[in-house]
Amino acid sequence: MSNHQSVDPDKLKMFSFLVFSKLEGAVTSGMIHLGDRLGLYRKMSEITSPVSVEQLAGSLSLHPRWVQEWIHNQAAARIIEVEYTAEGERYSLSPEAVVVLADESHPAFGMGMFHRLPQTMNSLQVLPESFRTGIGHDYDSHGPDGAVGIERSFEPWSRTHLLPTVLPALDGIVERLQHGGNVADIGCGAGGAAVRMASAFPRCNVVGYDISRFALARAEERRTSEGVSNVQFRDPRVAPLPEDGSIDLVTAFDCVHDMTHPQEVMEAIRRSLKPDGVWLLVDIKALDTFEETMRRNPMASLMYGISVMSCMSSAMSVAGGAGLGTLGLPESLARRMSHEAGFSRFRRLDIEHSLNAFYEIRP
Repeated sequence: MSNHQSVDPDKLKMFSFLVFSKLEGAVTSGMIHLGDRLGLYRKMSEITSPVSVEQLAGSLSLHPRWVQEWIHNQAAARIIEVEYTAEGERYSLSPEAVVVLADESHPAFGMGMFHRLPQTMNSLQVLPESFRTGIGHDYDSHGPDGAVGIERSFEPWSRTHLLPTVLPALDGIVERLQHGGNVADIGCGAGGAAVRMASAFPRCNVVGYDISRFALARAEERRTSEGVSNVQFRDPRVAPLPEDGSIDLVTAFDCVHDMTHPQEVMEAIRRSLKPDGVWLLVDIKALDTFEETMRRNPMASLMYGISVMSCMSSAMSVAGGAGLGTLGLPESLARRMSHEAGFSRFRRLDIEHSLNAFYEIRP
């Protein structure tokens, strides 16, 4: 091609480096998945001193040659720390790495997305057809591990902040639920938030709604194992939200942007709420324009890519789906859609979160 004559050799090297640095990230993400799945991070977090490949492999009954190649990737990627001693290389996790890679009780734990990485990447097999037809794939297309991955993504933060931070930010809700009431959790996933609220407010009746059969099955497991009797889980296509204005609190955590018909869901939420009820909408922080997003969101490329493989795909999994996508519900649109659904009050809550915005919406 004639335009090759204008190629700058230095710019070509830098662009090639840019492209292959993206591939490095994808491959290293696969190695992070293996580190989590094989228990390598957890074992390293339990060992108080830097460990050799042989020690680490032996403690998990793994082949040392495979562990060596894996750990070299991790050290080269600056995820695992390496020391060069007279006895050979020794490896360790920084305190920050332990939190992100191995401590499921910490709100910064980050292995949920990596747990379901194979299922997410496998969507590349079917996405070309979606680009041609316009029809995407719902979350159940990622199988049971997709549901578990989402659970592991959101549970650590929810466990730490839902009861002490988020619900108290809603005017009068905690005191109200202590005396009883009806709570609905829309897009409840594996049921963590619903079970948590039911446990904290035993006089309340809590119902979690989700269309994922894998998530609902996991939610039932949790309800049974934790012995919580005042929570139920339903598929809204079979047992929809009540339309009699009987709900005190509706919650929706990180799910509205995934919905095929979010406006209809908002209208259903409005019909379900008491006149003095509250809807807690939690969704991804998003900006009004792509230009703003490019300028202000350093994770924009990741989020748009995840949207193609998960969020937007779900939101377009039926004909006529809204297709909002991961970054598709900025505050301005949430305000407008909630107003069109019949809500009159909208307040952004002063809750700090790296990913989400929190809104209190009232009839």
